[in-house]
Amino acid sequence: MSSPRKKFYVVWNGHHTGVFDSWAECQLQIEGYPNARYKSYPSQEEAVAAYRGDPNEAAAIIRSIGRHVSEQVNYEAIPEIVTDAIAVDAACSGNPGPVEYRGVDVKTGAELFRVGPLQDGSNNMGEFLALVHGLAWLDQRGLRMPVYSDSRTARAWVRNRAVKTTIAPTPANEKIRELISRALTWLRNHPDHNQVLTWDTPAWGEIPADFGRK
Repeated sequence: MSSPRKKFYVVWNGHHTGVFDSWAECQLQIEGYPNARYKSYPSQEEAVAAYRGDPNEAAAIIRSIGRHVSEQVNYEAIPEIVTDAIAVDAACSGNPGPVEYRGVDVKTGAELFRVGPLQDGSNNMGEFLALVHGLAWLDQRGLRMPVYSDSRTARAWVRNRAVKTTIAPTPANEKIRELISRALTWLRNHPDHNQVLTWDTPAWGEIPADFGRK
C-alpha cells in the first residue's frame, strides 16, 4: 500500500495563522479556537497561494520561506552549544512590514513550526512571538528543552512580560497585536517556563532558525 500523500494546511482563523506542513501542527492552532477556519492543500504552492490570496506571489514566497535549509553548525567544535534545544528566529520586510517566524530543532535543523506572514509588524515583534511560541510548543509536549534566541529585545520582553514597540496599531496589524496579547497572557500564566538561552551569533554563526535573507 502506498503511503498517504503529504498535505499542507492553511489556517486563516486560529491561535496562530499561516501555512503548516502537518495536521498535528494545524490541529494545535484550531483546537478550542472559536470559528476556526482552515483547509488542506495537496502542495505547498497551492497552500501559500491560498493563504496570501494571490497565486502570482506563490513562487516568490516559496523561494524565500519554503525551501530554506538551515546552516549546519559544527557542534563538535563548539561544545558550549546545547544541542537538545530549539532555536527561533523571525524575518520582516520593512518596518512595519510582513513578519514571519519559525522554530527549528538545533541538533537536526528540522523545522518545528512556522507562522506568517503577519502584516504591519516589526522584526522585534516577530522575534518575541517566535520565542513565546517555542516555549509554548515545548510546554504542550511536556519537554524541558531550552529555547535559543539571538534577539536581546525579545528576550527582555519575555523576561519582563511586557512589549514595548513604536509600531502604531492599524487594521492590518490587528492579528499580530492579538497574538502578542495572547503571548503575554501565556507568559503570565506560565512563570516557570523553559529556560531561554542566548545564541552567540558572533562566536557561533547565524542561529539555526535564521531565514537566510541578510
